Amino acid sequence: MRATVFADKHMKIGEIHPNIYGSFIEHLGRAVYEGIYEPGHPAADKDGFRRDVIELIKELGVTIVRYPGGNFVSGYDWRDGIGKERKTRLDLAWASIESNEFGTDEFMKWCKQAGVAPMLAVNMGTGTPKDALELLEYCNHPSGTYYSDLRRKNGSEQPYGVKYWCIGNEMDGDWQICGLDADSYGRKAMQTARMLRWADAKRADEEGALQLVICGSCSCDMPSYPEWDRKVLEHTYEEANLLSMHRYYGYDASSKNPLEDFLGSADNMSGFIDAVKSTIHYVRTLKRSRHNVYISFDEWNIWSQSAPRTAPNWIKAPHLLEDVYTLRDALVFGGLMNALLNHSDVVKCACLAQLVNVIAPIMTEKGGKVLRQSTFYPFRYAAKYGRGETVRTIVDCEKFENRHGTANTLNVSVTHDAQSRTVCVFACNYAQSAQDVALELRSFGDLSCAEFVQMSGNDLSAANTFDAPDKVTPQACDRVAVRDGKANIRLAPLSWNFLRFTY
Repeated sequence: MRATVFADKHMKIGEIHPNIYGSFIEHLGRAVYEGIYEPGHPAADKDGFRRDVIELIKELGVTIVRYPGGNFVSGYDWRDGIGKERKTRLDLAWASIESNEFGTDEFMKWCKQAGVAPMLAVNMGTGTPKDALELLEYCNHPSGTYYSDLRRKNGSEQPYGVKYWCIGNEMDGDWQICGLDADSYGRKAMQTARMLRWADAKRADEEGALQLVICGSCSCDMPSYPEWDRKVLEHTYEEANLLSMHRYYGYDASSKNPLEDFLGSADNMSGFIDAVKSTIHYVRTLKRSRHNVYISFDEWNIWSQSAPRTAPNWIKAPHLLEDVYTLRDALVFGGLMNALLNHSDVVKCACLAQLVNVIAPIMTEKGGKVLRQSTFYPFRYAAKYGRGETVRTIVDCEKFENRHGTANTLNVSVTHDAQSRTVCVFACNYAQSAQDVALELRSFGDLSCAEFVQMSGNDLSAANTFDAPDKVTPQACDRVAVRDGKANIRLAPLSWNFLRFTY
């Protein structure tokens, strides 16, 4: 069967917010220490930030970074990580020792060096609304108060102006330090949000006003889902800007059809987004509100839950969750990115969890080299070229069955950037044979193919290593001819593909 992809510039899904190309740094494993921060490393600057890592982050195209957690934040006192005398603590979330050598001020300085916006999470576990307020005062108030003057004393005379704030993390999880039920969290989050807004002294709809992210369900597998989202929104709707979503996917070799089940992950992600979108619309209608709440998919990735990991044994920066990503992972990762792009009407922020060493596209050696994993590349191409708006596609192709339902063998998103006069096609061929595809893009005018790259291969378990860093990388393909907005392309079996057209 010959597949067809039809896209029309007038069939707009939504504007692509740059913050969907965000990521996440938590005090977990070697994400901070030996990841972004390693004083004494040959590539470290005077602040201890690894410049080789920063350069790869810039290449990756990350726009915003969530910090400091994650599960870690629910037991974190931000005051331990400022000033000259830092307090070493037990980190109950990851059974590690936290030296607090790297804290709020270091993160803000690192964000500036890396060219990313900060997204701060506040502690809704052991923390209080007052603690969150005082962190905001420390970060954003100019001067003349205890915490703003303390920030100035600690070396930053100018306020940080943090705009994005996560009101807690995964509060319905029984693993979460001082987790809460929906009503208890909803009330606490509402009071916290109000206090932060009062301190911000801007109208909620004013340019530059705080963007507050309220905790949604940890996962669509949670018993609390989706009632948690509804109840929490009923408490917080008018103060919330975004509702968080978290979801991880992994290859399960023990399932009946492991490859097909893994390849179907993007459809599950799409269904999850659709359900949360509907819940938001329900509460908006219930409240008779004119206010819009969007989605922050601020934790998503492929995570091999059964991957070997080193026992922490209460040490600093243990080797935790250092997944090695394969070609197979990159194919599914590309589909997950398409799911985010195809929901650009409601997903206005997303954070790949995480950025360095911990289930990450970038890996480091202590004192040594830095590596791009296979998942680095689909993210990089989307972040660089997936701009403007996403347009709806009509796909006619063969299908396959998996544990999530019936999925297309061709997983696609199409973006259109009128400013750069660019149309991009991100296509995952999930068929185990080559697929001939007719692209119909007539509404965009006279197109020419500027670039066609592909990731494919016979070994789905192939991965990049420090000894062989380019084993799984995009390869350039011959540019395709375009006539009257139509192009015929041949996609390799089980491949991730990117095509860029200009007009």
